[in-house]
Amino acid sequence: MDGVPAPAGPGPDENRQAAPYRPGYELVAEQILLLIAELDLRAGDRMPTENELATRLGASRTVVREAIKILSALGRVRAQKGRGLYVADDEGMLGSARWSGFFLPTDLDHIYMLFEFRRVQEMTASRLAATRATPVELRAIEAAAETCRQGHLTGEAALFDRGDEEFHLGIAAASHNQFLLAAVREARRLQHQSSTIGLHGTVGGHAAEAVEEHAAIYQAIRDGDPEAAAQAAAVHLDNTLEDYRREIQRRVFG
Repeated sequence: MDGVPAPAGPGPDENRQAAPYRPGYELVAEQILLLIAELDLRAGDRMPTENELATRLGASRTVVREAIKILSALGRVRAQKGRGLYVADDEGMLGSARWSGFFLPTDLDHIYMLFEFRRVQEMTASRLAATRATPVELRAIEAAAETCRQGHLTGEAALFDRGDEEFHLGIAAASHNQFLLAAVREARRLQHQSSTIGLHGTVGGHAAEAVEEHAAIYQAIRDGDPEAAAQAAAVHLDNTLEDYRREIQRRVFG
């Protein structure tokens, strides 16, 4: 990774830290996504069978089956009983399957580009929400921020994640721009993939700061200050990206 100095001291074979353990099904899930890209398969295209994937990837059918379950849950693969495996074809308003076709959740460049894209989206959504949010929408955003806070205080990751999702989508909805709402939803779905497949869903080390950042975004929207809302959203996305960077560095360098 750029900007990280080479370690000094013992030689490369001394005190070397073992790479973090990763389950076989997770590695195979990554390999299947790479294979889809290499074969230039599009939404709706039939994929190799489980047996063919196992042979091609040098993995057992059991591991391949677990990898397929993950990719199915993430919306990347569709398994049809008696018919086989297909690249998921849920296009959505903005063609989500087209995005999934080239997005690789473990590619660092893709992750950073996705955050860059989210930053533009959510700054604009927050700016618009500051002038367009209705009282009902403001209450929904506030309630979502509180759900996120409670999830952090109680250590309930699922509650935190639900509040986080409702908060960001609530702001996008309050922008009263359906294209922005669809784009924010899709970008967050792709980010979830990168967290689940590449980082075991463990990203979230700045949860306490995120709670306060949510409060700042909400306050600016409630006060009707578009630029303050946009800047607060930018700070939040930048800090979330930094959280990813730290976790990636920890996994790569120990």
